[in-house]
Amino acid sequence: MVWIPGGFLLMGSNNHYPEEAPQHRLEVGGVWMDRAPITNAQFLKFIKASGHRTLAERPADASQYPGARPELLAPASIVFAAPAASVDLGNHYNWWNYVAGADWRHPEGPGSSIKGRDHHPVVHVAYEDAEAYAQWAGKRLPTEAEWEWAARGGLEDKDYAWGDELHPGGRMLANTFQGDFPYNNSQLDGWERTSPVGSYPANGYGLVDTIGNVWEWTQDWYLDHGARLESSCCAASASAKERSISSDLGAIRIPRKVVKGGSFLCAPSYCRRYRPAARMAQGVDTSTCHMGFRCVISRPTP
Repeated sequence: MVWIPGGFLLMGSNNHYPEEAPQHRLEVGGVWMDRAPITNAQFLKFIKASGHRTLAERPADASQYPGARPELLAPASIVFAAPAASVDLGNHYNWWNYVAGADWRHPEGPGSSIKGRDHHPVVHVAYEDAEAYAQWAGKRLPTEAEWEWAARGGLEDKDYAWGDELHPGGRMLANTFQGDFPYNNSQLDGWERTSPVGSYPANGYGLVDTIGNVWEWTQDWYLDHGARLESSCCAASASAKERSISSDLGAIRIPRKVVKGGSFLCAPSYCRRYRPAARMAQGVDTSTCHMGFRCVISRPTP
C-alpha cells in the first residue's frame, strides 16, 4: 500500500459527461491505498482462507428476479465478445453476453482460466465480493472522492493521471482500447484484455492502473453530483436518498454503486471514461470481465 496525503479535491469535470458535473471542491482525508487493483493471486489467497464463493459462482435468487427464465438464474457473469464487424453503438447487447460458467477463475467463460494471469487484476467480482475481500484483509473500499483524489496523483484539473494528453508523444500509458470499438482492437498497447498490474508508469502518488485496465468499485451509492451537493447539508437525508437511487429492470430495482477508472474496453470512439473524473453507475447484482477493485485503510499519517 502507499500513503495518499489528504487535501482539497477539485472533483468532477464540467467538460465531459454530464454525470461528472458540476465540478466542485471538497476535503479528502489521507488514507493508505493498495498500489494496484487486487490481483488473481491475492484474491485466491482470500478464497482459500475464507471459503468465499463469489456472486457469479452462485445461482441467482429466483425471488429477486420474478419471471426470469430458469437458465438466466444459473451461475453466470457478463463477458465482452467482439463482433465480427461494425455494429450499432447504441445497443450494448452487440458485444456483451451473459455467459453461464463465467467467473473470476474463468474470465471468458467455461474452458478459459487464469493460468499465467496471477498478476492480472481479478475480474467478475460483484460489489459484495469486493467488500468481503476488504473486510477479510482488514481494509475497506474507498469512497468515490478518495479514489478520484488518489487517482489524480497530485495533479489538479487534468484529464488523466499524467496530464491532458491520452498518448503524450505517442506513448501508451494505460491499458485502453485502440481502434474501432467494439470490433477492431488494434492492440497498440499490447493487450487485448487485462494486463498485469504495474505494466504502465505509476502516477504521482505511486499508484498504478488508475486509468484503464479494470473499472474499480467504490463504497458510494450512485448519486449525481448536483443532488449530492444539494443534500450535503443533511447527511441522514443524503444517505437515505442515495440508498433509494437505483436502475429499473422491469419491476426490479437494482441499487447501484459508483465505479471509477475505466477499463481495457474504454475507447475514444465510444467511451472516454478512462479519466479520474469519470464515473459510472454499476448494479450491485452484476459482475463483468472488466470490473475489479482496490482497498484502503484509514490510519494516521506515516
